[in-house]
Amino acid sequence: MQEQYKSPFSLVWQRFKKNHFALFGLFIVGLTILIAIFSYQIIPDKTKYANQMCLQASMLSPGAEIKYIKTKSNLNKSGTSKLDFFLGSDDAYQMIPITNYKITKDSISFQELGNEESYWQSLSLNDLQIADTKEKSQIEVINTNYYLLGTDKFGRDVFSRLILASRVSIAVGFIAVFISLLIGIFLGALAGYYRGVVDDLITWLVNVVWSIPTLLLVVAITLALGKGFTQVFIAVGLTMWVEVARLVRGQFFSLREAQFVEAGRSFGYKNSRIIFKHILPNIMGPVIVIAASNFASAILLEAGLSFLGIGAQPPMPSWGMMIKENYGYIVVDAAYLAIAPGIAIALLVMAFTLLGNGLRDAFDVKQPIN
Repeated sequence: MQEQYKSPFSLVWQRFKKNHFALFGLFIVGLTILIAIFSYQIIPDKTKYANQMCLQASMLSPGAEIKYIKTKSNLNKSGTSKLDFFLGSDDAYQMIPITNYKITKDSISFQELGNEESYWQSLSLNDLQIADTKEKSQIEVINTNYYLLGTDKFGRDVFSRLILASRVSIAVGFIAVFISLLIGIFLGALAGYYRGVVDDLITWLVNVVWSIPTLLLVVAITLALGKGFTQVFIAVGLTMWVEVARLVRGQFFSLREAQFVEAGRSFGYKNSRIIFKHILPNIMGPVIVIAASNFASAILLEAGLSFLGIGAQPPMPSWGMMIKENYGYIVVDAAYLAIAPGIAIALLVMAFTLLGNGLRDAFDVKQPIN
């Protein structure tokens, strides 16, 4: 009986699924991407950048619970935007943390957190979030916030900012790797296919960029383009294309004289068609592997830039920035403020490393299939 045909993808997946570490890495990466997309549906602080501050509630320990009164502020806006689902909403209310309170028919008396020994304050229910003053219940007037990982020195929810910061790492990774693949594949393909003067010029450029330390080059590009989130994409992407170009160049060297390429030339196909439709699809395996590796490098570079203060800028949360803001608490009883984002970085980088190793083994045609 004739053996059933299996597509290259099914053969790669058959090898890949046998590597449990690679499957674990794929699970972590996929879970992080889902968390990054639906961050505002997970986090308690749904304000833009999870930047709701309350100095009276600063440095709360993990698991803390605080009661608040929401009062109207000048930033209050009517209606909601469809983008609030992904981008969060403006902080339209002022939060007053309280310890004790009494609710009457048309007002609420309370003691503010940190001023328990001071006099009682009162607010009319008309100043609260709910406009209707009739039959207000305790649940409607008093809001309770739970802080799974406590708060930082500004009174912001650490858990919310930790989850939302995954967007920065994932976004920088995707866009930086896309830029590096775009430049690296194009230049590597030209150098490997045409050789000669074209290869010499591109190889010279690769060697020049390769000789400069990556972090130093990223810092130089970032300072030239200015600080900001968008500049990080470009800076990291422009420093990672060298490895891709070297890999693609070597692969084109080995396939340039292959029989299917010679057949394409004999049919009179243009060089562009041979490069992008015949050779390039046959080297995508190694390119995917190096893309996974570069993804991990991009996450580390972004965290390093944010730690140095030239990456994502406040109030946008970033794991590197969270470490910078809280590394001084490592020697005290609030070390988790810096350790938590460090663990997140290490876990995601490890996941991409395991995923890259699994893809490398899966695309290895010498590996037997049982």
